[in-house]
Amino acid sequence: MSDEPLYSLEPAAVAGLLRTDLERGLSAREAERRLDEVGPNTLKEAGGVSPLAIILEQFSDFMVLVLLGATVVSFLLGEISDAVTIIAIVIINAVLGFVQEYRAERSLAALRELTAPTARVVRDRAEFEVDAATLVPGDLVMVEAGDQVPADLRLIEASSLAAEEAALTGESHPVRKTPRAVAADQRPTLGEQGCMLFMGSVITRGRGRGLVVKTGMSTEMGLIAGMIQESGEEETPLQRRLEQLGKYIVAACLVICGVVVVVGVRNGESIYRMFLAGVSLAVAAIPEGLPAIVTIALALGVQRMSKRQAIVRRLPAVETLGCATVVCSDKTGTLTENQMTVRRIIAGHRSVYVSGTGYSPKGRFYGDGREPLDPRRNEALRLALLVGALCADARLAPGGIKGDPTEGALVVAAAKAGLLVEEIEAEWPRVAEIPFESERRRMTTFHRVDGGLWLLCKGAADTVIDLCTRFRDEAGERALFAADRHEILKANEEMAGDALRVLGLAARRIPAGDPRAAAVLGGRTEAEDLAPLERDLCFIGLVGMIDPPRKEVYRAVQTCQRAGVRTVMITGDHWATARAIAQEIGILETTSISGGAILTGRELDKMSDRELARAAQTARVYARVSPHHKLRIVRALKQKGQVVAMTGDGVNDAPAVKEADIGVAMGLSGTDVTKEASSMVLADDNFATIVAAIEEGRAIYDNIRKFIRYLLSCNVGEILVMFLAAVAGLPLPLIPIQILMVNLVTDGLPAMALGVEPPEPDVADRPPRPPQESVFARRLAIKISVRGLMIGLATLIGFWVPLHVGAPIEHARTLAFATLVSCQLIHVFDCRSERRSLLKLGFFTNPLLIGAVAVSTAMMLGTIYLPGMQPVFKTTALTVGDWLWVLILSGGPNIFVSLRRVFIYHGKERIWMQIGRGREVSRPKEDNEDE
Repeated sequence: MSDEPLYSLEPAAVAGLLRTDLERGLSAREAERRLDEVGPNTLKEAGGVSPLAIILEQFSDFMVLVLLGATVVSFLLGEISDAVTIIAIVIINAVLGFVQEYRAERSLAALRELTAPTARVVRDRAEFEVDAATLVPGDLVMVEAGDQVPADLRLIEASSLAAEEAALTGESHPVRKTPRAVAADQRPTLGEQGCMLFMGSVITRGRGRGLVVKTGMSTEMGLIAGMIQESGEEETPLQRRLEQLGKYIVAACLVICGVVVVVGVRNGESIYRMFLAGVSLAVAAIPEGLPAIVTIALALGVQRMSKRQAIVRRLPAVETLGCATVVCSDKTGTLTENQMTVRRIIAGHRSVYVSGTGYSPKGRFYGDGREPLDPRRNEALRLALLVGALCADARLAPGGIKGDPTEGALVVAAAKAGLLVEEIEAEWPRVAEIPFESERRRMTTFHRVDGGLWLLCKGAADTVIDLCTRFRDEAGERALFAADRHEILKANEEMAGDALRVLGLAARRIPAGDPRAAAVLGGRTEAEDLAPLERDLCFIGLVGMIDPPRKEVYRAVQTCQRAGVRTVMITGDHWATARAIAQEIGILETTSISGGAILTGRELDKMSDRELARAAQTARVYARVSPHHKLRIVRALKQKGQVVAMTGDGVNDAPAVKEADIGVAMGLSGTDVTKEASSMVLADDNFATIVAAIEEGRAIYDNIRKFIRYLLSCNVGEILVMFLAAVAGLPLPLIPIQILMVNLVTDGLPAMALGVEPPEPDVADRPPRPPQESVFARRLAIKISVRGLMIGLATLIGFWVPLHVGAPIEHARTLAFATLVSCQLIHVFDCRSERRSLLKLGFFTNPLLIGAVAVSTAMMLGTIYLPGMQPVFKTTALTVGDWLWVLILSGGPNIFVSLRRVFIYHGKERIWMQIGRGREVSRPKEDNEDE
């Protein structure tokens, strides 16, 4: 390759050095060969946690190290069987911990793969969307506003192009880009290399094409990445709270275990045995697997959400989803089908109706009386279709359109009249453009026609008509009168009221002799210099199109209402269009717009932040808004304590998406920068997917509470049985080996199975939980304490009664062991719901839990009955009578709680049915407490 920097070479020279073609791009075979040669276009990330590191981490816990030290002491004292058993249990625990953490690591890695960026590339003259990792030097790449640049590119073509390069240069203002080479002797900085685009920068305006010159770690971004140490995965707020909780639990457990050891020694137990018992009890009581199980619950829940088309990019969003109180949604493509279809055209003073649906170029044109019209014989209609198709970037593609849906509808309408955009562009080639921007609310293109210049404009009707001084009707071009303006605006209002999105069309011919036309035709004018030409236009007509609501959206909105989540529509469309769609999908219940239910962008501009915060409490629809309005709306809602989910797709939506508690990007139509700013990506751009994600988020949080309840209540029971026995002067109900076995049997598989419990039927009917709510809210701490006390007392009774009637100590301890394990395995089914009994849930709705309990039960029975296990764990075989005693003790508390729950629930139902007869009453919140 040449020693001269690529920014100083002309595009043809760069193409020669890269052995590629400026029109055809690379061949697919050559691209594949180069990919094998140079490797993927990715930045090297900090290596994930290796399996070996995860295994070693299982033995780094302080209490496990103490237990291993105690094992060494056991060897030295000749307690070989005890030592071997302890080591075996520690290893099995380590294997379970490894499986948990490795699975979580793999789950998170899979999630990262779901959001891999893409790029549009030309190969063999055909345009493809490919994984950006497959780009190679020499590829011909296309970029436009909102795209993230996928590699370092040398521009060969640009139209009003600007890029934001703050990640590389620190300069926040967009940099204008042109294909013109930069002299090497000027030694330009990155920000001054105007013909280059760099990986990681964002296109803020216009579009262009460029050749890939560097990929992966060879890019400017790669050089920076090589000097930066990657940070670790972000912990969720819940994980941080549980980590803090874990410290308190550890401290409490160590204190209680210390008391047990001291009291046991005073009661005559050996110091060695009590020390080993204390360490074993601490290992069993401290829920060291809790963080890993939380991670698994989050990661598996996120994978379930991905199957429902909701891709979560940041785990904290999973928790926040359960707290959402407001969902602010775009209309087009999210609440609607995103398949715009032109329904009505007003050209001159005549209304024309268009048949056909979607993006099929099949349809006909009809007059007011539904008489067929030939657009080739109606010059005003033909000109309106021509302007709409040429002033657009969309193209017909197999099975639909490629590009913006609104522009696609215009191209399809023209095709229905026989005006194929590829053919008319050959006669009207585009030479310049001013791209659509939200603030301008219009797009303007310039075309060479017969040596002269035509300006074509489309945009919001009220904006376009302000630029017009002339009017086109059936007779030709004439002055635009006030009556014409009034009639146009009235027609715009009527069409919008019919839920049509309305665009105004205008044009202007600039003579070839005009010096400004010569500058544009010569390519010597930038977009900023073209704006003064947007005046004295001729109004061509109005085009009304509709994007019908998605069929599933009405039900999703109703689900949100039942869940206490308010749905808000935000759109750039006319307020009447927004109102019609909002009424159809159930966001607005009446035709009235009083009471601030609908606010427009102009009204927002007149409001202070305090006034907007007050108005946002009742507003359901925001119409004619710009992206900066979205940011104000999010802040206003958050100021009033709302937890806000905000959808967005365009680059200008990114600030509002990032500001929201849950930023939601569109996966199909969303730009790369918006996806990067979001917490969640909708793979199908469907509002109903947000609702499904909220349900999943609530279910995940419920499951976390379930296994916290299970683990801690079981651990409380284990501590209490040892503590109460020590205080009462009884022998140890469980020896150290048995304590460790209980921990192995009950704390692993059943807790993990609770993490994948399916959502409860009423998960979408509950109000959102407060975002600052403790994980122990709603009396969970009381339930844990009371059930732990029940488990401890049942186990202690199971030990004391046979001991009191003269049974051998080993038999009494076996009964205590069986009772403790059985209590916990029965309790796990009760933890499946805080509101419903097992009968209502269905016993077989979580087969993983049944399998986990079956495995744990088999391990318990093996410990008791296998001849090789009995001397190790100091157990004896139990009789049928013994098991009846165990079942009474372990099942009694659960039967009591279940009966109490059923009695309270049905009792309340009967009372409220009596009160509610003949009149409407609001039923109080259920309070089906266990204890």
